[in-house]
Amino acid sequence: MADAFVSFAVQKLGDFLIQQVSLRTSLRDKVTWLRNELLFIQSFLRDAELKQCGDLRVQQWVFEINSIANDAIAILETYSFEAGKRASRLKACACICRKEKKFYNVAEEIQSLKQRIMDISRKRDTYGITNINNNAGDQGPSNQVTTLRRTTSYVDDQDYIFVGFQDVVQTLLSELLKAGSRRSVLTIYGMGGLGKTTLARNLYTSPDILNSFHTRAWICVSQEYNTMDLLRNIIKSVQGRTKETLDLLERMTEGDLEIYLRDLLKQRKYLVVVDDVWQKEAWESLKRAFPDSKNGSRVIITTRKEDVAERADERGFVHKLRFLSQEESWDLFCRKLLDVQAMVPEMESLAKDMVEKCRGLPLAIVVLSGLLSHKKGLNEWQKVKDHLWKNIKEDKSIEISNILSLSYNDLSTALKQRFLYFGIFPEDEVVKADNIIRLWIAEGFIPRGEERMEDMAEGFLNELIRRSLVQVTYTYWERVIECKVPDLLHDLAIQKALEVNFFDIYDPRSHSISSLCIRHVIHSQEERYLSLDLSNLKLRSIMFFDSDFRKTSLINFRSVFQHLYVLYLDMNVGYVSIDVDAIGSLHHLKFLSLRGIRDVPSSIGNLKNLQTLAVNEGSYSCKLPRETADLINLRHLVAQYTTPLVHISKLTSLQVVLNISCDQWKDVDPVDLVNLRELSMNAIKKSYSLNNISSLKNLSTLRLSGEFNNSSPFPSLEFVSCCEKLQKLWLDRRIEKLPNLFPNSITMMFLENSKLTEDPMPILGMLPNLRNLQLEDAYEGKEIVCSDNSFSQLEFLILYDLEKLERWDLGTNAMPLIKGLGIHDCPNLKEIPQRMKDVELLKRSMRVVLFSDFL
Repeated sequence: MADAFVSFAVQKLGDFLIQQVSLRTSLRDKVTWLRNELLFIQSFLRDAELKQCGDLRVQQWVFEINSIANDAIAILETYSFEAGKRASRLKACACICRKEKKFYNVAEEIQSLKQRIMDISRKRDTYGITNINNNAGDQGPSNQVTTLRRTTSYVDDQDYIFVGFQDVVQTLLSELLKAGSRRSVLTIYGMGGLGKTTLARNLYTSPDILNSFHTRAWICVSQEYNTMDLLRNIIKSVQGRTKETLDLLERMTEGDLEIYLRDLLKQRKYLVVVDDVWQKEAWESLKRAFPDSKNGSRVIITTRKEDVAERADERGFVHKLRFLSQEESWDLFCRKLLDVQAMVPEMESLAKDMVEKCRGLPLAIVVLSGLLSHKKGLNEWQKVKDHLWKNIKEDKSIEISNILSLSYNDLSTALKQRFLYFGIFPEDEVVKADNIIRLWIAEGFIPRGEERMEDMAEGFLNELIRRSLVQVTYTYWERVIECKVPDLLHDLAIQKALEVNFFDIYDPRSHSISSLCIRHVIHSQEERYLSLDLSNLKLRSIMFFDSDFRKTSLINFRSVFQHLYVLYLDMNVGYVSIDVDAIGSLHHLKFLSLRGIRDVPSSIGNLKNLQTLAVNEGSYSCKLPRETADLINLRHLVAQYTTPLVHISKLTSLQVVLNISCDQWKDVDPVDLVNLRELSMNAIKKSYSLNNISSLKNLSTLRLSGEFNNSSPFPSLEFVSCCEKLQKLWLDRRIEKLPNLFPNSITMMFLENSKLTEDPMPILGMLPNLRNLQLEDAYEGKEIVCSDNSFSQLEFLILYDLEKLERWDLGTNAMPLIKGLGIHDCPNLKEIPQRMKDVELLKRSMRVVLFSDFL
């Protein structure tokens, strides 16, 4: 892992030498020496990292290298910023004098680093750390990773993890849906890695459950929980996240929240999943909020603890999750193996021995399969078996921690970084793939090359998924939308991160956090964390996850966090205000996520290095200052802003702009936004002008939605025909007339609330690359006609809420490639075409997944 720190430092030092062309010779020589020495040390790090687990002296040696690399970056960034600032502000003579002074400071600091490097070089010989080729196992932006991103076709975890559990699913569904008015609790318990959460998710998204329970909520409790947060989360799931609701919840006590939730659920038939309960007290603190209105409501609890399961409900249903049989274990292993055909008989024999020792634990089996998928040939598989057999237990089974650690150790240094980053998020947190990708980019984990960094990062994420170290929770069209790491792997990520000082999580019980880590994570009690002495730290990232934290004025941005690359403020309640000048002092910031902010300060224009700006993602609207257009390196703008950015065309690096809530393009021609790939706009009025969107020649994803509870139609959509690279199109609002011409590039279309009066199928059926079509409350006619040879590439079709539809005429050669069909809430459709009766019926929950792809 230190290799990654040093690689980043070497890259920054090289960039510094290129950019600072007028650097004095003596200082340039010192920086060059520092870069070369770190490059030399890098060749020893692989050996050192292998030895550090068993030798505290070597571990300290690696820590010191990390520290030197980080300090070197901080020194040069400070010099570059100060020199540039003074040069633009001061007269030439004064500038020279001040730079001269600054030069001596930098030279002294680099001299100090030189002494530290010479010291660790002496220790290297003492500890017997040798020079080995540390690049052999590294995976950079390789063709293999790129290929994985482009060719992987994901199957939801629910489909592969439930080998042998189909009978369990049916049993539990019957229990949830059986007659009986009493509110009852169904508890699933068993050890970590058996698939409790995945089983609960399978039940939660079942079409039968969706039809029976119109009110559903899901909360994760985990070992450390806050009852008030859990109650708030259930209320927000049921009632929505309007400003009024959030403001109201903020003022409530725990007792108020309990009463409010009871009243909210009293007249509803609800299903609530309470996932990952560790203590019976956690359920006791929640259950009073779930009323028994004698309407058949249900609660599902998952837990590792038998006493929690048995005491949850004396009259409830308790299911102990069993281990897989040997046959089921082998079936699961083969399903997850990337290339079963390459498994010769000798390899199969080795694999069966290893799978048998997993003793039917699904997580151990899928991780083992992911590991062996990346080991080619009999000898490599034999090495894995030999390693596992060294640590075999007395009962001849493999400890799951050994399988997880072996799989982790098999990662390249770069992939280790990306995996460890998942440990930053709270346990059981579902992480948006786009979010983790943007964070990786900001941290410098994704190298620049010919391929877009976003695409490269997506390839790395898919690699971790292929190795079963990351679990997919939502996918659509071969693209991961949301993911998470199972609890045991989350624990591993935290353990390994602490070993190498990758990050540390604030512990409010001991009121402490490591001063050696450059990433600090705070899940609760931010005010106590900020009372620590943080003045001498050179933090790169700080992430606040406490929804109750609002006193941002306590954050000393200028002195403590001036070297930050990532600032993640997930406060999630009400509106808060931030000191106007504070944010603008974080000159090195690359990722800024703010939640609960009404007015973004104008000083944000100072953040010339910012790549991602996310404000109130998925919730409040906000106002962006005109200085936002000064963020020349901005790639991702996610903000529901209500006033147009007049000079948005200056942001030529933009890749993604989401949630625009104003008439942005009326007087702005975005022809210079040549890198923009994804655009979404909300609350569109008929008076808006959308025609200039046609200037976005590289746009591939477009989502447009109208005002909530407003039946007025979209403005003209004729511009869409000029978007020559558009692939995904979602239109959510009444459309007076469907455009006669769409670009041939479209592969996916979602029409919602369109209320068309003319059959859209003749126009849509002519699109040569359309593979996925969903119509939801999109057509008010009685008949749809799909003529011969239409929809030549269509694979999935969903018809939803077409209440007046009675007939469907399907031509003989229409839809020759159809794979999946979903028809829901079309009460008057008398019959589906004969050829469609053999097509796989899509679950109603597919609609939810489709939404996720655009969020």
